[in-house]
Amino acid sequence: MDEPRRWVPYCGEAPGPEIWLSRWNLDPVLGAALLLLALALWRLPAGHDLTPRRRLSLRCAWALTVVLYVSPLCALSSAFFTLRVIHHIALVLVMAPLLVFGLEPWLRRLPTSLWSSTAIAAMTFWSWHAPALYAAALSSVVVYALMQLTLLASAMGFWIAVRRASPTAGMGAILATTVLMGLLGALITFAGQPIYAPHFASTLSWGVSPLEDQQLAGITMWAPGSIAYLAAAIWIGWRWLSAERARGSRIEPA
Repeated sequence: MDEPRRWVPYCGEAPGPEIWLSRWNLDPVLGAALLLLALALWRLPAGHDLTPRRRLSLRCAWALTVVLYVSPLCALSSAFFTLRVIHHIALVLVMAPLLVFGLEPWLRRLPTSLWSSTAIAAMTFWSWHAPALYAAALSSVVVYALMQLTLLASAMGFWIAVRRASPTAGMGAILATTVLMGLLGALITFAGQPIYAPHFASTLSWGVSPLEDQQLAGITMWAPGSIAYLAAAIWIGWRWLSAERARGSRIEPA
């Protein structure tokens, strides 16, 4: 009988509960890149383009990168599909908006189409959660890097387009994305059997079955992920209504 395949993704082999806290990612390439970025973000003076708020946004993105790719959370995402889903949600719902705001002066010339960007971001997210592509990403550093970069880039394109769109169009795109996120989460939750091969055995040392992990991942995508998108739509709507009220209050009756 063939031995079961050992999955060794970028973050390393899935750790057990006794060692996961010691599993920091010490990739020298990533470490050097983060060090150079830290020197730039903490030493460059604020200017016309790099305002204090934009620099703070970029610093938060830097810190989130450390949490996602250096801390033991990186290794835990090799063990739990749920942690991988949280990782991806953080990438598209936190990291991407932080970078879009922080880099806005340098992104102004990028062409955008709201509905094309929405479709590309949704297709990218769905594609990388297809079992075959997901398994490929967790068995190759190159494919893993491609997964992370395309998820981030497509999400940044989406948020750039939302920021440039009218409030109603932006809210419409976010609501469409919410529905698609919830649908993918529901399909994963109700799959009825484990479908992600890298996690068929990775959670067993934690006393969690692969199906339980998969169901929790689907619920996480379905509920918190969708709620985060809805919160963004509500925020846009609130700012729009506040601006309309302020405009109306400045118009004096004849």
